[in-house]
Amino acid sequence: MKIVTKFGAPEMESTEALVFGLFENVKNVPPELESCNQSTGGIISHLLQNRDFRGKLNETMMIPTYQKISPKRIVLVGLGKFEDFSFDKIRQAYGTASRLIQTKQFTSFSLLLCKWKDVSVEDAARSIIEGAILSLYHFTMYKTVKKEENTKIKSFSLLVQDKAILTSVKASVKNAQTVSEAVCFTRDIVNMSGSDATPSYLANKAKELARKSDIKCTILSKPDLIKIGMGGVLGVARGSTEPPKFVVLEHKASKQTAETVVIIGKGLTFDSGGLCLKPGKGMDLMKGDMAGGAAIFGAFMAISNLKPAVNVVGLIPCVENMPNDKALKPGDIIKCLSGKTVEVINTDAEGRLILADALSYAKRYKPDAVVDIATLTGSCVVALGTFASGMFGNNSELKKRVKEAGENCYERVWELPLWDEYHELIKSHIADIKNIGGKYGGSITAACFLNKFVEAFPWVHLDIAGTFMVEKDTPYARIGATGVGVRLLIQLIQNWKTIPDVGKKSKKQGK
Repeated sequence: MKIVTKFGAPEMESTEALVFGLFENVKNVPPELESCNQSTGGIISHLLQNRDFRGKLNETMMIPTYQKISPKRIVLVGLGKFEDFSFDKIRQAYGTASRLIQTKQFTSFSLLLCKWKDVSVEDAARSIIEGAILSLYHFTMYKTVKKEENTKIKSFSLLVQDKAILTSVKASVKNAQTVSEAVCFTRDIVNMSGSDATPSYLANKAKELARKSDIKCTILSKPDLIKIGMGGVLGVARGSTEPPKFVVLEHKASKQTAETVVIIGKGLTFDSGGLCLKPGKGMDLMKGDMAGGAAIFGAFMAISNLKPAVNVVGLIPCVENMPNDKALKPGDIIKCLSGKTVEVINTDAEGRLILADALSYAKRYKPDAVVDIATLTGSCVVALGTFASGMFGNNSELKKRVKEAGENCYERVWELPLWDEYHELIKSHIADIKNIGGKYGGSITAACFLNKFVEAFPWVHLDIAGTFMVEKDTPYARIGATGVGVRLLIQLIQNWKTIPDVGKKSKKQGK
């Protein structure tokens, strides 16, 4: 999609629709829109004074201009109450307006950037662009779309009325477009059929990404995994005819002294539950059990363009969990890459087995921090619902950074504990550890399991089982995959700072 950031007077902008956000119960027309208001006979001021448009969050009104000014229409969108302002409300409002325009089958439109009091115009511009791009996403890979029903927006512009901020706003727009398109890329992968987005498909996507950028890509296939002893990945893959793949992506920063952040994503391309078969209802959603891995792909798509000043390594173990005659059986013992043995109590607790090997593999890079992201447990959805991802970790500074990144991009996280009492629940009588911890606290015991494979590096685990998809349209996400994790990881990596040595080593929370 083409996005143009330019300086100009809004009444002179030749466009199908000019979008402008207003706060709730504003009675006076903002200076940025006054010229359009006067040229159209005061129509906007009349609407505000008569309270025909109140500015409630995501309220919209499309006003024809009858050729009195260059824009054919003005679209007002509500930002809600000023005291409740947030950048996410900007995303919501401009996303709502953009989708309204899309339904009218226009091919282009313009957004007017406003200077709101105490609000960074660069951050506002970023939020506007994110809201617009993310809202316009529509997954149509498998749909037969008639030509007259194709409502694809080809371009839009962001109009700036202060030349002094044009350069900085352009940089923000470019950044927002890069990240938002990476989110859409991730959504596509997660929304795909599990028979199409196989481990081999993801491996080929990784190679394709590397060919188009300076990202280094390494694919470990089954013989490689056997050689190095990735028992977790190999164990889960036993039940499927699809060969496992372990994807390694690497971005090298320009400075030799740059720190290294490893990001890990669960790449379970379809999860039937294995021999512990899932119920049929809802199993179709298990094509998205690789949403964590897809988030790593999206993050690297953005990283290849943004070139952050930190080394970034992406690890994605890609497998399919199926119940054939060679599949893992409850009671089997597997040996992971770390050398630890695992008693498999439930074959549907498989994501942690492949992540365990990825966490052990991360040690090779001597990381300064590791973040893994996975649709790991239904228990996390029970605990937090669909509005926050679960967060666990062993380093308070890294957890703080992840939480701040999540708040800034509105991919919010909430911390859950890793107390010693929970670790007791995954002790095995015949192996080093078992893969489930009983009836209660499933998201916590799953994180405790992963913690057993974390070496002496700062680590955070994000459980996105409740946030990786939405069941109904929201202002900037349609039914299906949300692409959660991409914006959070990019925010974290772009703002990376050295983690203090104090408390840097891995310790159980609560000791």
